Amino acid sequence: MALVIVVVVWSGWPATRSSSTPPAAVSAAATTSTAQPYVAPRLSIVVLPFVNLSHDPEQQYFADGITEDLTTDLSRLAHMLVISRNSAFTYRDKPVNAKEIGRELGVRYVLEGSVQRSGDRVRVNTQLIDAETDTHLWAERFDRDIGDLFALQNEITSRIAIALALELVRAEAARPTAHPDTLDYLFRGRAALAKPPSRESYAEGIGLFERALALDPGSAEAQGLLAGALVGRVLDQMSSSAADDIKRAQELATKAVAAAPASALAHGVKGLLLRAQRRCAEAIPEYETVLALNRNAAGALSAIARCKIFAGPIDESIPLLEQAIRLSPRDPNIANWYFRVGEAHLLQSHIDDAIRWFEKARSANEALPYVHAYLAAAYGLKGETERATAELAEARRSAGEGSWLSIARLSAGTRYETPAIRALAEATFYEGLRKAGMPDE
Repeated sequence: MALVIVVVVWSGWPATRSSSTPPAAVSAAATTSTAQPYVAPRLSIVVLPFVNLSHDPEQQYFADGITEDLTTDLSRLAHMLVISRNSAFTYRDKPVNAKEIGRELGVRYVLEGSVQRSGDRVRVNTQLIDAETDTHLWAERFDRDIGDLFALQNEITSRIAIALALELVRAEAARPTAHPDTLDYLFRGRAALAKPPSRESYAEGIGLFERALALDPGSAEAQGLLAGALVGRVLDQMSSSAADDIKRAQELATKAVAAAPASALAHGVKGLLLRAQRRCAEAIPEYETVLALNRNAAGALSAIARCKIFAGPIDESIPLLEQAIRLSPRDPNIANWYFRVGEAHLLQSHIDDAIRWFEKARSANEALPYVHAYLAAAYGLKGETERATAELAEARRSAGEGSWLSIARLSAGTRYETPAIRALAEATFYEGLRKAGMPDE
């Protein structure tokens, strides 16, 4: 998937509640006599202190470090209200009653977890609870070798933050709403694009972002998300009107950057457009800015890797993609990331490695036309002509009429930006397609 969805800070609420506001004060505000009952803000959460189950006081700092890092990372998510560390830590060593905590702090979600060390292994358990219904929405367990505790803490907190970014948006998008507002449509659009990329998921997401923009034409977030979806649909070869999509995306992205020049979303969309325009050298700094604003932006890592494949050096792309996969192993973009690792191997004539990664990508999402095309080329180079021919036919079928017809048409529209990489593509990708049955003209 080409779309990079990043986060911005919404000015509707502070990123964290002030530590000077005790839980009781929040509770009092929540129960003030009004005509309507208090409703917790959307995407509001408290990260409770992770429990140290190791019976080793020295491990307490590790559990506290995870709690504090998660509080910081979650506060960077769009529209997220996160209770401050000082208020959250007043619940240390107390039984967890999610409904009660939700009422006291005025939040919809509670995140709790534990840390347990056994020899050279550490296990971290975490779960997300809907405070209104006291139901468990998501849980994850991490078993790791101790190694570098600081690096381990970073990896675990990043994995949790990335997963929660998806789960919380899905949860909010699923809530029934009688009269959706701009934010509802943005949540629903993001949830639609959190599905594996397909023509249907793109159409659903774009339609929802269009509704959000119709309600608030000046929304930089709606402009940016819609622009990113339009470009992503083109790059994933799922657009029936590529030129129109790019033109509209350019207009929307320009407005988004003008309205929110310090927005990670705006920089991510700008990078996406530059990449679509074969200007990877200019796109990379935009994605680096996204990472500076949000260290957990795995999509930005993968985008930089794509630029390295298109413009070089290719060797630098695989570690970036492996890092993105490690941080977000259940990401909706995972098929595309697998594919890019395979592409890097194919261009370097590592044919067996390329086939392995292309097959992983195909298993993760069979709807991506270019995965079938590159797998056809790899099978062709391997001498497996029957399988190569079948994959090429599937690429043409899934991309639609007029696609993947000749080497000449492909090379004319290539995204490989340097003579050296185009030469590698000629010797591997195009040669493999010839063996799969694609004509030169």
